[in-house]
Amino acid sequence: MRDPHPGLGEPRGPSFFPGRPRPRTEPPGPPAPAAPPPSHATSHPPSTPQPQPPPPHPTRRPLATAVLAAVLAGGLAGYAAGTLGDEDPAPASAPAARGTGDLQAVAARVLPSVVSVRTDRGQGSGFVFDDRGRILTNAHVVQGSSRVSVELQDGRRLSAEVIGDDPDHDVAVLEPETSRGLRAARLATGARPAVGDPVLAIGSPLGLSGTVTSGIVSALDRSVRLGEGSRGGPRRALQTDASINPGNSGGPLVDDEGRVIGINTAIATLDQDRGGSIGIGFAIPVGDAVESARTIIDGG
Repeated sequence: MRDPHPGLGEPRGPSFFPGRPRPRTEPPGPPAPAAPPPSHATSHPPSTPQPQPPPPHPTRRPLATAVLAAVLAGGLAGYAAGTLGDEDPAPASAPAARGTGDLQAVAARVLPSVVSVRTDRGQGSGFVFDDRGRILTNAHVVQGSSRVSVELQDGRRLSAEVIGDDPDHDVAVLEPETSRGLRAARLATGARPAVGDPVLAIGSPLGLSGTVTSGIVSALDRSVRLGEGSRGGPRRALQTDASINPGNSGGPLVDDEGRVIGINTAIATLDQDRGGSIGIGFAIPVGDAVESARTIIDGG
């Protein structure tokens, strides 16, 4: 039977606890009678009021919810079930403030390197990452395919061979039939982003190629389980609030200098029936993705 919710994962994730419940407000009672005027017939000082015990601490009632991690590939391209970790290492020192840059210029510079990836099972995104025109995308986008179609920003469509994939890291490498006109994106393999850095997510959500959304790096080193076929444990991921949706899988997450810092891979949602962005997305760090890609290319 055809999956009624293509591209969505299974409900998983942590519970959360709300803050202290608001104390119940009692309706106001009748006004207290006015104190009688002081008597001039006595010389006793007024009595000192005694302190009252504090009100009882309200009991916190836990409320649990399932967090749904959905892959961003359209159609039936598999899923990435997320296990979200809450332990981020504290930075040794506060990062220096960085300028937002000209995001319009950044988008114009990166878009020519971004492609839409289409398979018999669905649709996702990718980007050119080396001088030979090879393309990085997610393993769950090309799952089960030996050849795919890639559409460039200028409208050209090329056939591409799936050189190989790494389900444990959710990475796949494509080699198009020609590298003519393909330009590699800049990779930030030697830099580590900081929480609060501005970012752009670029890809083809819901088949809308060339879509650009903006946000920030929300957290580093989140623990996320990648891909249905993953044999390993959870992998580290960048968290962002840039809007990413089904079809963004495999597209780049870039910094304000136009350098790729990650591959958009999964989102967390609260409801499988409404599996869109809620501002919690995850990207594979580009250094991890490139290392995996080199292993694939070398036949490892």
